[in-house]
Amino acid sequence: MFEFKNVKYKDILDIPWLKIEKGKITTFVGQSGGGKTTVLRLLNKMISPTEGEIFFEGENLGEIDSVQHRRNVTMLSQSAVIFEGSIRDNLTIGMKYQDRSIPPDDILKKLLEQVHLKKELEDPAENLSGGERQRLSLARVLLLDSPVYLLDEPSSALDEGTERLIIEMIVNQVRDKGKTLVMVTHSQRVAREYSDVIVRIQNGSCSEEEK
Repeated sequence: MFEFKNVKYKDILDIPWLKIEKGKITTFVGQSGGGKTTVLRLLNKMISPTEGEIFFEGENLGEIDSVQHRRNVTMLSQSAVIFEGSIRDNLTIGMKYQDRSIPPDDILKKLLEQVHLKKELEDPAENLSGGERQRLSLARVLLLDSPVYLLDEPSSALDEGTERLIIEMIVNQVRDKGKTLVMVTHSQRVAREYSDVIVRIQNGSCSEEEK
C-alpha cells in the first residue's frame, strides 16, 4: 500500500526502504523523538520528504491531491482536537467538511458506546477530560470510515483497562472491514498483542521486529 524509497526528512528520518502492507495492522514503536509521528505525517501528506519518494497504491504520493488523499487516509493526532460546540458537532464536523450526509442520532450514540464515552450528544465538548477528548476524537475518525487509519498514540490518555477495550474495538473494526491501520504506540504490550507487523524506529532508522 505504502512504499518508502530512499526517504529522508531533515535530520529526523533516513529510510532507504519501507513497505506498509494493505489490510495489515502495522505498529511503530521506539523512543520519543525517534521519528514515529513524522512517519505518520508523511503518510498523511502533512509534510513532504526532504529526499526520496513515497508511493501510495503504486502512485507517487507527491502527485496525489492532498484533500482526496486525506479522505482515504485519515489521521488521529496524539493531541485530541476539540472544536467549539457539542459532542454531536465534534463527531460530525469531518462529515460536514467532506459534504457527506450526517448519520442519524442512533448511529452517533452507538459510536459513543463503542469508544466508551458515556455522554449525551448535546453535552458541550469543552467540558470533557483528556481521556474523554481522546475517545471523542477517535469516534470522529471512525465515523469517516476511511480505508486507512493513522493513529498516533490512540490510548495515551487512557487507563490500562480502557486502553484494552478501545484498542480491541479498533482492531476488530479494522479486521472485520478489511481496512489498513498504521499505529504509533508507547505500549509494547499493545504492539505485540494486536499488530501484524512491528516496526522499530531508532535514531531515524527503521527495522522490522519479530513478534
